[in-house]
Amino acid sequence: MACVRSIGSLTSVTHSPRNVPRSGIVLSSCSVLPIKSSSFTGSPVSLPRAQPSSRTALRPRKPASITMMVKPTLQFIQGTDEMTIPDVKLTRSRDGSNGMALFSFDQPSVFDSSGEVGEITGLYMIDEEGVIQSTDVNARFVNGKPEGIVAKHIMRSPKEWDRFMRFMERYSDQNGLQFVKKQ
Repeated sequence: MACVRSIGSLTSVTHSPRNVPRSGIVLSSCSVLPIKSSSFTGSPVSLPRAQPSSRTALRPRKPASITMMVKPTLQFIQGTDEMTIPDVKLTRSRDGSNGMALFSFDQPSVFDSSGEVGEITGLYMIDEEGVIQSTDVNARFVNGKPEGIVAKHIMRSPKEWDRFMRFMERYSDQNGLQFVKKQ
C-alpha cells in the first residue's frame, strides 16, 4: 500500500503515512491500490523554508480597498433578477421624517419561474451598498391568474430615505427610468 503526500506544491510517494514533517501544509490521502513499477529514479528533494526579507517585515502593508460594482437589480426570489421594470410611486411626509415607495409590476417575470426556482419571499433591492428588503409584497390576480405584483417599501427615517434614493438613482440610470414630479 502507498500513501500520497502533498507538502505545499511538492508531492512524494512513501510507503508509510507516519513520516510527516512537523512544519508546512500537509495533505495526505492513502490509496488501497499497490504502486506499479515506474521508470522514475529521482531522489528526494529538501527545500529550505522561505524567510521574509527584512525590508518587507518592517513595513506594514496597507489593506487594499476593493470596490465591487454590482448592477442594481430587483429580486423577489433571492438570486433571481426581476426583468420587468416597475412603475414606482414615492411619497414623503412634509417634515421628511418618513416616506413610502410603491412598486407596481405588470406581468413580472418571476411568475414564469417561481415554481421552479422558489417562493417569493419579499422584494430585494440590491446594489453596491448592499440589500434593502421589503416583505410587504402582494400579488394581483385576474380571473384566477396572476396579473401583477405590488410591493410597498416604508422608510422610517431620513437615513433610510437617503439610502433608498441612492439605490433608485442607480437603478433608474441602469434601466432608463425618469423621475416625474406630480403637479
